[in-house]
Amino acid sequence: MKLLVVEDDRTIASGLEYSLKQEGYEILLCHTAASAIEVIHQRIGEIDLCLFDLSLPDGSGYDLCKSVKQRREIPVIFLTAFDDEVNVVMGLDMGADDYITKPFRIRELISRIKTVYRRYNLHSQLKNTIDLENIQINILEGKVYKNGQEIILTALEYRLFLLFATHIGQVLTRAQLLDRIWDVAGDFVNDNTLTVYIKRLREKLEDDPQKPTILKTVRGMGYKVGD
Repeated sequence: MKLLVVEDDRTIASGLEYSLKQEGYEILLCHTAASAIEVIHQRIGEIDLCLFDLSLPDGSGYDLCKSVKQRREIPVIFLTAFDDEVNVVMGLDMGADDYITKPFRIRELISRIKTVYRRYNLHSQLKNTIDLENIQINILEGKVYKNGQEIILTALEYRLFLLFATHIGQVLTRAQLLDRIWDVAGDFVNDNTLTVYIKRLREKLEDDPQKPTILKTVRGMGYKVGD
C-alpha cells in the first residue's frame, strides 16, 4: 500500500516515514504543497491513501485534499495541530475521511489508516455500479452502458457524468462543476466548454436530448441527476 505523506516539519516527517515503512507501507514524502501537487498530478494512480498536514509553508492540506478528490476517490487523513471544531469540520467538509491531532502516537495513526482504508474498500465492493433509469455506470471498468450497450464517452464526459451520478438528487451549480472538472491537458474547463459537454452527454445518454429525463436542468440553479 502506497501512502502520500505531506509534512513540512522534517523531524516529524522523518519519524513518520520510518515508522510507516516499518509497518510495510511504501511512502511518497513531500515537505511542501508545491511538491505534493506535482506528485498528485503525475502519480495519483499509484497512491492508495494520503496523509496531509493542514498547515504548510506554501499552501494547505485543504487545497491538496481538493486536488486529490478531483482526480481520484481515495482516502485522505489530515494531520493537524489545531484541535478546534471549526478546523476539523472544515476538513471533513472538504472531503477528508479522518483527522488526527498532533502530537499523536504512531500506533493510533496506523489504526486510523487501516480503519479508513478498510472502510473505503468495503464501500467500493458494495457499490461498483450505479444505475440511473436505463443507464448503468460500471465504476471498476470506467464504462457507461445504455440498455446494455456501451456508450463511448470521452474522459471528461465520463468524469462529468460520474460527478452527477455520485450526487444523485443534488443540484450542482455550474460553479461547482467548473471547480471539479478539468480537461485531459490539466487545464480548467471554461463556462462555454461546460455547456458543450452537457449537450454532448445528453445527446449520448438521453432518448430525447431536447427533453432530458436523466441530466436535468434546474432553472436558475444548475443541473441534477435523479430525484
